[in-house]
Amino acid sequence: MYAKINGTRIYFDVEGMGSVPDGPVMRQKPVCFVLHGGPGGDHTLYKPYLTPLSAFMQLVYIDNRGSGSSDEGPQSTYTLENNVEDVEALRQYLGLEKIVILGQSYGGITALSYAVKYPEKLDGLIVITTSPSFRFLERAKQNLAEKGTDEQKSMAQKLWDGSFASNEEFYQYLEMTAPLYSYAHNSQPTEEEIQKGKDAVARSKFCYQAANEGFQGFLRGYDIIDELHKITAPTLIIAGRHDWITPVEDSQEIAEKIPDNQLVIFEKSSHMVMDDEYDLFISTVTGFVQAKLT
Repeated sequence: MYAKINGTRIYFDVEGMGSVPDGPVMRQKPVCFVLHGGPGGDHTLYKPYLTPLSAFMQLVYIDNRGSGSSDEGPQSTYTLENNVEDVEALRQYLGLEKIVILGQSYGGITALSYAVKYPEKLDGLIVITTSPSFRFLERAKQNLAEKGTDEQKSMAQKLWDGSFASNEEFYQYLEMTAPLYSYAHNSQPTEEEIQKGKDAVARSKFCYQAANEGFQGFLRGYDIIDELHKITAPTLIIAGRHDWITPVEDSQEIAEKIPDNQLVIFEKSSHMVMDDEYDLFISTVTGFVQAKLT
């Protein structure tokens, strides 16, 4: 489905009923916007990982402008500010008074930025392996210097410089650095696992221009640490103990500033906690939703 908002078309998909029978009434479930990582990723990564959550929330998967099935545009329009305003415009387009947001990695950056600008529009916030400021860049570079191979460091330089020349180069970066992103990464996958990874890439439509715009531009000045106190909605913060790109310290900084929060550190996870400790991830988010949002 598409929403024509803010001068572009944003793709979104909905999973789960919005209202369910509850005795003599129809109970409205929270509506949760799912924001993907990147910049430059798309929503397909989260399907079907998040499907169990649709029993408790109606999930609205969103592709950022330029990414996935959303319309492309000039690279200069692929900004954090526009991503935030697109979320707000979609909320209005769908006629929703308040929403929950779940954002992972760059999606968490977008979610936090939305939350400090529109705190009155949020019922709840779930941020996963993310950061409140540009300082994560230097921490990540230091971690890579300590843990990465020469090939990984070389490919990551394209990320730091925002100099990918094509989606193929972006995919090469993701393939080369995959062992860093997942604590449970299998260095000797079966043919079935290899094919599964290829299928996931084939389903996705990444946007290297959005990655470039972020890493050569706005992420270098991103900093909302001093604004996090504005977030009043119940907030779940999930960190991976072995996360190299948005280290645990970033999540701890977020937890220090948001008044009503729960910080959970996954001890056997890197950046992709949904891969590393999936059952714990689902139970943690479900427990938060049931305790705070329903």
